Amino acid sequence: MDYGYINARIRAMRSRLLSHRALDDLILKPDLESLIADLENGPYREDIIEAKGRLSGILCIESALRQNFIKTFRKIQDFSRGEKEAKQYVAIFLHRWDVQNIKTILRGKNIHATAEEILDCLVPAGELDEVTLKELLKQPDIKAVIDLLATWQIRYAKPLTESFLGFAKSRDLAILECALDRYYYADALATVRDPTYNNNLIRNLLSLEVDVVNVRTVLRMVRDHVGPADAQRYLIGGGKEFNEETIALLLSLPTIGDVVKKLAAKQYRFLAGVPETAIRTQKISVIEKELERFLIKKGAGAFLLDPLSVASVIGYFWAKYNEITNIRIISRCKTADFPVENLKEELVYV
Repeated sequence: MDYGYINARIRAMRSRLLSHRALDDLILKPDLESLIADLENGPYREDIIEAKGRLSGILCIESALRQNFIKTFRKIQDFSRGEKEAKQYVAIFLHRWDVQNIKTILRGKNIHATAEEILDCLVPAGELDEVTLKELLKQPDIKAVIDLLATWQIRYAKPLTESFLGFAKSRDLAILECALDRYYYADALATVRDPTYNNNLIRNLLSLEVDVVNVRTVLRMVRDHVGPADAQRYLIGGGKEFNEETIALLLSLPTIGDVVKKLAAKQYRFLAGVPETAIRTQKISVIEKELERFLIKKGAGAFLLDPLSVASVIGYFWAKYNEITNIRIISRCKTADFPVENLKEELVYV
């Protein structure tokens, strides 16, 4: 199909993304008030003005970013609606937010957070709109949330229902979250099964994500001394680089330092730069940050591929996600009085 019109719209939207210089200017703002003022003078103007009428400080920024993100991807949905293939690809990327929102609701119910607290963490950019999510929030517990999803015949009810008994026995929420991830990636990969150029682009990125999800799981399992047999329950199929044999080998290693060395020697050479202190103290968040950067750069790098394919849409999804993430990091660091000279190291420039 001809992606000329869609990509023309995407290029126009890409031109409004913040430059490296604009991000550096945000870093130099002395406080949240000046940060909000700067955002109000750019692409986030309407969202900041709307949020300022209700909120202040970090809550104002978080709300504005969330609404901007939702509006941006609703816009992409709208102008790709008439093109079946493009609509299908957009849906794959938006479904991840349905999964993330359901996970957030389950986590909130698990720790008995209030509906208001959970709602502030949701991003209704997928098929589950805000009205639907609010109904889920009204449910008293995790089982009631899953039952309502089943009553509405929402696709994510099936993996949750099938894995609920295991969760009920162990109260390990990772069982439900893993079931959601497995369903999402299996469904998405099945959608792009045919060997076309665009399908290959989507499939390669999805498989790369599966690899990263599995690497994160391996790191946690090794750190917590979970046996390989038990750890297999939390792994996902469909990866690009790691087959069952390779993952089993990683799970058999004694420390996360050994896992990092093994990965850095082959596919993930960038992990060789992880500070020794992070490995010694088993600070997995530092390693996960590097894995996240790797994914973002791979995704946004799709801009450099065929401009008359789905590549530009993929690149924009990741670039926009990265921009929102960077602004959130800057605003949170301002709240915590994080040193300016260290803040830039926390960002991902693409």
